[in-house]
Amino acid sequence: MWKKYSMPQADTAERLQKVLAAAGVGSRRACEDLIFRRRVTVNGRVARLGDKVDPATAEIHVDGQRVITNTKLVYVALNKPRGVVSSLDDEKGRTELADFLGANFEQRLFHVGRLDAESEGLLLFTNDGGLAHKLMHPSYEISKTYLAEVVGPLPRSVGRALQAGVVLEDGPAKVDSFRLVDAIGKTAQVEIVLHEGRKHIVRRMMDAVGHPVTRLIRTAVGPIRLGDLRPGGFRHLSNAEVAALFKAVGDGD
Repeated sequence: MWKKYSMPQADTAERLQKVLAAAGVGSRRACEDLIFRRRVTVNGRVARLGDKVDPATAEIHVDGQRVITNTKLVYVALNKPRGVVSSLDDEKGRTELADFLGANFEQRLFHVGRLDAESEGLLLFTNDGGLAHKLMHPSYEISKTYLAEVVGPLPRSVGRALQAGVVLEDGPAKVDSFRLVDAIGKTAQVEIVLHEGRKHIVRRMMDAVGHPVTRLIRTAVGPIRLGDLRPGGFRHLSNAEVAALFKAVGDGD
């Protein structure tokens, strides 16, 4: 069944093809073609040529992918350096996330999850509270990928033990996948993927199998990858990346 759909007020309504074009979907003519071919939905309803929408409130999908048309919503990736606390207002005056985002954003942004001070890598920021909540909620099981430098040498049994599960003081935990990336002498690099969100979970799991972490970098959150973003640098997520995040939490259909 189609969701109930009501036309927006005239003072906020814009032609759908104009809204799509402004969101980077394509030219107005290309967007008109998408609408004509019934590839666009608005609030669950197949759109038609001539439709007007409020870009601040409409939920628009093209080929099943969410298109963000509210220009006030911001989605940012930051490469958190080591030694920085996951806070935007640290009472102790330590180097914090706000020192890197600075005055670049008018909107008040919130970080999606945390990394401990000695860990580094990908942190997401947004003012989209609904999406942030879903990305952090355990029930959505959003995966996180880490590159860990650990004390070696590393026997094959370690990966099997982590995938089977280890017992921690706050309950059992296991990884989704474990891969040896490199090994040099008494140091090994491993890739760990898990959807756990408990505090220091990677460090505690590696301690439990006798191979403490000496460096930890988060390289991905769900479909978003750190890539070659320099430490302390940030970038806006692309439309495709934002759509992928919505799809990861079940809002892409």
